[in-house]
Amino acid sequence: MLAAEEVKQLRKEAAEVRKEAIKMATCAGTGHLGPALGITDVMWILYSRHLQFDPENPSWPERDRLILSKGHSCLALYATLAKKGFFDEQLLSTYCRKLGTKLGGHPERNLPGVEANTGSLGHGFNIGIGMALAAKADHKNYKVVTILGDGETQEGSIWEGAMSAAHFKLDNLVAIIDRNNLQVSNFVDQVMNIDPLADKWTSFGWGVREIDGHDYQQIDEALGTVPFIPGKPSVVIAKTIKGKGLPIAENKVEWHHKVPNAEEYRELDKLLGLGCLE
Repeated sequence: MLAAEEVKQLRKEAAEVRKEAIKMATCAGTGHLGPALGITDVMWILYSRHLQFDPENPSWPERDRLILSKGHSCLALYATLAKKGFFDEQLLSTYCRKLGTKLGGHPERNLPGVEANTGSLGHGFNIGIGMALAAKADHKNYKVVTILGDGETQEGSIWEGAMSAAHFKLDNLVAIIDRNNLQVSNFVDQVMNIDPLADKWTSFGWGVREIDGHDYQQIDEALGTVPFIPGKPSVVIAKTIKGKGLPIAENKVEWHHKVPNAEEYRELDKLLGLGCLE
C-alpha cells in the first residue's frame, strides 16, 4: 500500500504531466487533450512504480513494453517520457509545431521510449500481443502493457486479439482500458454499447479487475498484482474522467479533440499555475 506522502508526491508529479500536456496542445493549437488528461494518473503510476526500463538505453532487451493503442492520447505519453528522462523536456515545445518533429499527433517509434506506431484503433493492442508471445518464445521475463480506449473495444480486432492472448496463456500481458464512456462523437453507450464489459473479458479467458482510474491506491494495487490469474492475461478496467484536471473539459464530448484558446488558457493559468506559453 502506498503511504500518504507517496500518494501526495505522485499526484504532484502527475499534475506536472497534465500541465505539460495542456501547454503542448495550446501552443500547437491541436491535440486530443481530453483523452490524454484522463489517462495521466494510470500512466504516471505505471512508469513510476511498475515498468522496468532504462531511459539511457531505451532498447534494453529486458525492458517492459508499453503500447499506447489509443495513440491519440500521446500528449500524456510524451510528457511522461520526457519527465522520466527519455529525452530533453525542451523537445516537448516542438509538438505538432515543427516540420520533422518527433512529437506528432500520434506516437511513432523514432521517439525514444515509443514501442510502436499507433493511432489506427484496434491495432496497438494486437502488436502488444505479438510482443508478449515473443517474450514467451524467447523465455524472457518482461511484461507487455497495452492501453486501450473503451470506444476502441468496439473494434472486432480487439476481440480476435483477446481470444488469441487467452489461448496462448499470455499471463505476461496486461491490457488497461480507459473507461471514460466517451469517444470522438458521443457517449460510448450511445454509439455502440460495450457492456457488460468485465463479463465479456472474463468470458474470453482473461483475469479482470475494475478500478477507479484516479485512485492511486487502487491503480497501484491492481498493477502490482498482475497476473490476476496464473496462466491468463490480465485486463484492468480503469474508470476515468475524460479531461481530468481541466475543469472546462471534464466529461465533455467536445473536448475529445479540442484545446484551450488564449482567453481560456489565461483563466486556467490562474487556477492551475500553468506558466507562460512559449
